Amino acid sequence: MKKIIYIAAILMGALASGCNDFLDSQKPQGTLDNDQVLNPQYVDNLVISAYAGWISIEDINSSFSMWNYDVRSDDAYKGGNGTEDGDVFHALEISQGIMTTAWNISDMWNRLYQVISRSNTALAVLVQMDAASYPQREQRIAEMRFLRGYGHFLLKRLYKNIPFAIDENMSPADYNNLENTLYTNDEGWQIIIDDFKFAYDHLPAIQAEVGRPTRAAAAAFLAKTYMYKAYRQDDPATNQVTSIAREDLLKVIEYTETSIYTASAVDLAPDFHNNFRPEPIYENGPESIWAMQYSFNDGTNYGNCNWSYGLIVPNIPGVTDGGCDFYKPSQNLVNAFRTDENGLPLLDSYNSRDYDMAADYADPRLFLTVGMPGTPYMFNRDFIMDKSATWSRSNGLYGYYVTLKQNVDPEGEYLVKGSWWGSPMNRIVLRYADILLLRAEALVQLNQSIPEAIAIVNRLRTRASQSTALISDYGTICGARINIHTYNGSYSQDQALKIVKHERRVELAMESDRFFDLVRWGEAAQVLNKYYADEADNCAIYATANFTPNKNEYLPIPFSQLSASNGHYKQNIGNW
Repeated sequence: MKKIIYIAAILMGALASGCNDFLDSQKPQGTLDNDQVLNPQYVDNLVISAYAGWISIEDINSSFSMWNYDVRSDDAYKGGNGTEDGDVFHALEISQGIMTTAWNISDMWNRLYQVISRSNTALAVLVQMDAASYPQREQRIAEMRFLRGYGHFLLKRLYKNIPFAIDENMSPADYNNLENTLYTNDEGWQIIIDDFKFAYDHLPAIQAEVGRPTRAAAAAFLAKTYMYKAYRQDDPATNQVTSIAREDLLKVIEYTETSIYTASAVDLAPDFHNNFRPEPIYENGPESIWAMQYSFNDGTNYGNCNWSYGLIVPNIPGVTDGGCDFYKPSQNLVNAFRTDENGLPLLDSYNSRDYDMAADYADPRLFLTVGMPGTPYMFNRDFIMDKSATWSRSNGLYGYYVTLKQNVDPEGEYLVKGSWWGSPMNRIVLRYADILLLRAEALVQLNQSIPEAIAIVNRLRTRASQSTALISDYGTICGARINIHTYNGSYSQDQALKIVKHERRVELAMESDRFFDLVRWGEAAQVLNKYYADEADNCAIYATANFTPNKNEYLPIPFSQLSASNGHYKQNIGNW
């Protein structure tokens, strides 16, 4: 009987294209009969392993949410005990001293290629399955290509020039010969699109198991990937946006059509805060297009909790002792939530001075995104935040704000102590508000339906105005002046684009998209160097910060990968 090399032990834990040294060191772990490999139960286990990798392979220092890498944006400070606490991430937040040999540059690369390799391992067997004996064949292939596309999507946003592990039948030697500049930037995005398009064509509108992606999830990633592709950066000598492709924007419009999402029961949650609550009644709600499914009390000794947010918990004496207080909202972000007497954002002047709770009006999403002195931490009135070491391990170096979206009530049943702090709260990878804002952005860039784009923004602002159940008494508790209203005028294309970009920031704040948005818009250097200058008085670490255009938009290719690639990898531009 024909034998099949048991490659799962090699590729499932391997770095696919990114770990030449790992692949060279491995030996086949034996063989399995063809009948054994093509057993549906065996295949199901490979598929489950591919899903599980997205939870088991991530780490507190390399979270697949990308919070560790969002400290490069104007939304967040690194936090922690000081600049030496997580010093490699300090280098990222000031865009200085980033080393190709730094562990955080290679670690995320390694982990993402591991999860890609699990999908390829499953695909290598799935393509051999007979549909008659395994009716789920096409759907499972679609799921694995969706996961593979997601892995490459994250890698490309981080490193730009990456090798694509898209042939599940490659040998380890073939992986070693992949090149990271074989495709143009545009062609690279298209490869990712091809995986999501296959998923879109073969996934059902509704899945019986909530962790599996639906047709709407594939459409959402198609829209998001086409949006990145639209902002062309195909000059290999620069990271600048050279043009915005109309044909790609039209694809964003196509894959954000309402009917796609209603078929999968996707809609905005009635309350903005519902998206960030751990209670089972709120998880996998209408706005959650696709989410990582964490859990506890499932017989795994809390092993399926989300430990990747373990560094974000503040250090509350006697309650969260050991909380590390990383990923702290910036003053600039807090200022962005300021509104005028008409309840509209101060688009051009929000950062003219720092937000004053007693004097300024604010968007209610501020108090659902940022914990600040005078407000209850995680809406628990037993923990009123103040300017003390409890709320800033750095004694104010990184300020006294705390992110709320990733944290849970410290006295509730959803905070779990292990080596770090964990929670069973799902992480929404894509929520519908993101997709609506992508549609609004595409409409404005096409200059074809600005009123529809403004209507989308107004829909989110209306939802925000109705999301005050947990903060309705903040006026009494801390003097907060909540004021938000919708736009009601006529706007030029430039005005509308400014409105949409600002709305994207305050709606998705601290969800790790901000830096990547700035890069795809071609605005990273301009925005961040101004941010560094403005923030120097609030956060002294930015005194020496400087973002170098055509370098700091992307991470360097890890030195370990370059040295092991036999000359097949090229370093990103920027004289690393």
